[in-house]
Amino acid sequence: MSTPSATPGTPTPPAPAAAQATGGTPAPGGAPGRWGSLGPVGLVLAGGVSVQFGAALAVSLMPRAGALGVVTLRLVVAAVVLLLVCRPRLRGHSRADWGTVVVFGIAMAGMNGLFYQAVDRIPLGPAVTLEVLGPLALSVLASRRAVNLIWAALALAGVFLLGGGGFDGLDPAGAAFALGAGVMWAAYIVFSARTGRRFPQADGLALAMAVGAVLFLPLGIAESGAELVDPVTLALGAGVALLSSVLPYTLELLALRRLPAPTFAILMSLEPGLAAAAGFLILDQALSAGQSAAIALVIAASMGAVRTQVGPGKRAERALPGPGADGQ
Repeated sequence: MSTPSATPGTPTPPAPAAAQATGGTPAPGGAPGRWGSLGPVGLVLAGGVSVQFGAALAVSLMPRAGALGVVTLRLVVAAVVLLLVCRPRLRGHSRADWGTVVVFGIAMAGMNGLFYQAVDRIPLGPAVTLEVLGPLALSVLASRRAVNLIWAALALAGVFLLGGGGFDGLDPAGAAFALGAGVMWAAYIVFSARTGRRFPQADGLALAMAVGAVLFLPLGIAESGAELVDPVTLALGAGVALLSSVLPYTLELLALRRLPAPTFAILMSLEPGLAAAAGFLILDQALSAGQSAAIALVIAASMGAVRTQVGPGKRAERALPGPGADGQ
């Protein structure tokens, strides 16, 4: 909970959080051979699968820890891991730098909190489909090309199908939370890019994750209390953090070294489909024919917006966030 853009100011739908915060700069040490052997496309798909199955694990953990408790565990564990790995420098940053990373952390916390509230009420596939409308709307508005109105109309048709003409088939509160998560995802994309320009490597991401963890900790304690330190709950929460944050961020960062931006963005547009598959396989959340068609329409709209915006053959000049990342 939840893309590279070819040119500044034209964000595309979902992309990874680690990549965004690094500004596309490779992490030190080089890619491990066993990961690199998968190929960049394989790395992105593996990251997407990891994110969605992490989200499915989070849903199964919610009866034990609550939605706010699960978000807290995910953010805290991910923050600890990233801070230990990145060891970001705290000195030498301006007030504007810190303001940017704090807003980035707030957007990250809001995105995760709203998304987990959504999947506590509606199936995983529809939740991700509604959430992805935030980055898609940002992409369409930023491009200012008339053809993108077609993709926007296609996405709206998907939303209409998903809601059965009025969201009677989905919990209205769950749908509202998912749409709110999409708004925060769009803010996450904007401030991820700004953070990546102000902080080296993944330092900004690590610091923003720490901000989000600190903000959510009181909420998690209020909802779940001592349950957060129960060994089983803690272990499952760590699994959610690793599957939904640490592992996909790493895989997508490695992939971005060799993958063209349009290809990466299109692959990230498949997230709603991966979410639907994870919901079906792990949570037994079967979708109706109409819901499946709706997800397909939103995926098509995302792919179309990406191809219209970045064009073939261009490579990323900036890395912006996406689904794994974090939208979920």
